[in-house]
Parts: sequence; structure tokens; C-alpha cells
Amino acid sequence: MEDKIRRVVVTGMGVISSVGNDVNTFWNNLINGVCGIDYIKEFPTDDLEVKIAGKIKDFDPLQFGMDKPFVRKQDKFTQYGMAAAWQAMNDSGLHSEGENKNIDPFRLGTYVGSGIGGFETQYRETAKMIEDPSGRWISPNFIPTMISNIAAGHIAIKHHAQGPCLDIVTACATSSHCIGEALRAIRHGYADAIIAGGCENATIPLGIAGFANAKALTHDSDPKHACLPFNLNRKGFVMGDGAGVLVLEELEHAKQRGAKIYAEMVGYGNTCDAYHPTAPAPSGEPQAECIRIALREAGFDETKDNVYINAHGTGTHLNDVAETVAYKHAFGDFAYKCHISSTKSMTGHMFGAAGAAEAIATIQVLRTGIIPPTINLDTPDPECDLDYTPNKAVKSDITLGISDSLGFGGHDACVAFRKYED
Repeated sequence: MEDKIRRVVVTGMGVISSVGNDVNTFWNNLINGVCGIDYIKEFPTDDLEVKIAGKIKDFDPLQFGMDKPFVRKQDKFTQYGMAAAWQAMNDSGLHSEGENKNIDPFRLGTYVGSGIGGFETQYRETAKMIEDPSGRWISPNFIPTMISNIAAGHIAIKHHAQGPCLDIVTACATSSHCIGEALRAIRHGYADAIIAGGCENATIPLGIAGFANAKALTHDSDPKHACLPFNLNRKGFVMGDGAGVLVLEELEHAKQRGAKIYAEMVGYGNTCDAYHPTAPAPSGEPQAECIRIALREAGFDETKDNVYINAHGTGTHLNDVAETVAYKHAFGDFAYKCHISSTKSMTGHMFGAAGAAEAIATIQVLRTGIIPPTINLDTPDPECDLDYTPNKAVKSDITLGISDSLGFGGHDACVAFRKYED
């Protein structure tokens, strides 16, 4: 492997979310404070405690390079991942085969994860097994549709990506870790480009019941005022589905083919709370160290940088307070100068896809100078006393954007981006 650490840039982006199924719609809705959370219409909720979520709307997989036979066999999490990757690859202009080939297929990787995988498929096939324990009605496609690595596998097949292919599973930090590990792989010469991100479809009856009984979900009935990050009245998070995918590419490779460059990825931190299966470390110190690592790699300079943070910001009491403490530990007094927002207030919590969707939002902040709001922040928690951009977008010329993700099991991830400068 090469000794020289190579620079890595973002050359493609794609997203499927409750606020839009392409990057432009997603971004315009975020900066305008549009809430994608609504009543669940896809299945009956009469007997469920929670009846709202950030479900995907108007999704047609045939618009994203899939055909009907493929769609019939695939769980929605794979369909969402395929759609976001198709957008990102088309956006990037990378081709590993054909007359437009501009990358060696063995130098193109796929790091797309899912926190849960084919949950809907598992739910459906388990119900069949309970009804008939012989198993005769279990689909022969059950296993290769349910396993969480299958989205990455299908994305690699679609785009003839024969380089490294990994499905990282770290709950809510999944796609941030996928992006971060992709950065390291390209930096150290294992690939020239990697399709990186995450996808999730966890909002099914079993998922709602599990998270609700774990006391993680809000029971607020007003979908437009239910997800309340950093609000004193927050009562839990709102589930959301979707996918986010970035194409990360080695800078010289991107320049040689004349690619457009959205941003440079400049940092990645990865730590573990080693504290509790679901609760974040209240000291905020492991999360802060994760952020510090990313900031050091990014060359953070408090005398020169104007920082945006896309917060994990789930709207649970323990997370929001611990995260605020972590920012103060990581930045010191500079934390009060950071622009921060939780876009989950509009999308809901996309679990394994959250980090990638929020990385896209962070890159868009760098590109546009617009900070998306944390909506519904009408009663700020005194313990969450930083600038969480309440209710309305603001303008600011950001030089460094970071996004942190904190997953069950204590998994912490932080990714950092800057505007690209040659």
C-alpha cells in the first residue's frame, strides 16, 4: 500500500427520505422546515401505541434503475439503498464497465450498511413459520432478502463494483461508520472510489412495538409536533425510513476525469461509550473524544473556522443532554459559537441511514451557507443551551461541517467535511 495519505472528495450524492426522494427536494424541504412525519398509512395501527413515523412517500423503485422482478423479491431497505446509490452513481459520472468506463472495477468499493436489515421480510416469514411450523411456506428468497449485507451486495452488482464491499452494522451510527471507514480505505490506497452510506426500513408493526416498549418512542399524537430534539417537552424519538449514499473518491482520480466535487471529507472519529446497551454515557466524554478525533484530522482552528454540526439529536432526554455535554467537552467555550441543528426533527430517525442522510445535509450547508433549523424548538431545555438553530433556517458561511451519530451499544461516529480547495 502507498505511504502517502491521499485526499478524498465527495463526487456523488443520493437520498430517499420522508422529506424527499432526491437531494434537491430533500434539501429544500429541510431548509424550509418541512416536516415529513405523518400518520402511518401503510399498515393498520389501531392496536399500536404509536401511529406516526417518517415513512417514505411516492416511492417508485422503477424510476431508480430497478425492474419489477427485482423489486418483487427485495425488502424495502434494499430498494431504498439501491435507489440512493443509483442517484449517487449517476450524479458522480463513474462507470466501471462499458464504453464510458473511467474506473477499474477492482478499485470501486461498496460500503453500505443497515442497522437492522430486512426487518419486514423477517416479520412476514416468521409469521408463516408460526402458522405452519413445518416451514414449507417459507420463501426460498427469505435468507438472501433478509440479511443486512444484501443491499451492499446488490449495489455492487448493479454498478460492477468489484473492490472492497462491507456492510457495517452499528445501529444508528451505521452509515456514518460506513462513510468513515470508506474514507480510510481510499486514503490508504485500498480503493479509488467507494459507494458509501446506509439504508433502513424498520417502521413495521414489530419495530414500533419493540422501540415503544423500550420506552424510546414518543407517544405524542400530533405528527407535526412530535419529534422535539433539545426541547424541554421531548418524550422520545420518531421512527423514520430511507437511505443516504455518497460517492467518495480519491482527489486526483476525480480531477483526472473532470468530476464535479461537492466537498472534501477531512475527518472521521470512531469511539465506544462502553457504558450501557441503549443509554449514552452521561459524561459525554466518549462521544466528545470521537468528535475530537474528527476535528484533529480536519485541522480545526477556532480562530479561523465557522463550524456547523448536524447533531444526532433524537429527541430523547438522555441523548440530547449527553450530546450537549459532549460538544462542550470537545469544543470548550467554542461550542457556544457553533451552528447546530437536528434534521431528525423533520425526517424522523432513519437508524442505519441517518448518518449518511445527515452527512448530505452537512455538505449542503457547506455548499449553500444555509443552516437548516431544528423545528419545534419552542421551549428549549436549559440543559441544552447551545445554538440549536430554533425553528427557522439562518445563513452563515461555514468552513467546517461535522455530523455525529450515536448508536445503541455505545457506538459513536463523527464525520467531517470542508469546502474543496485545490
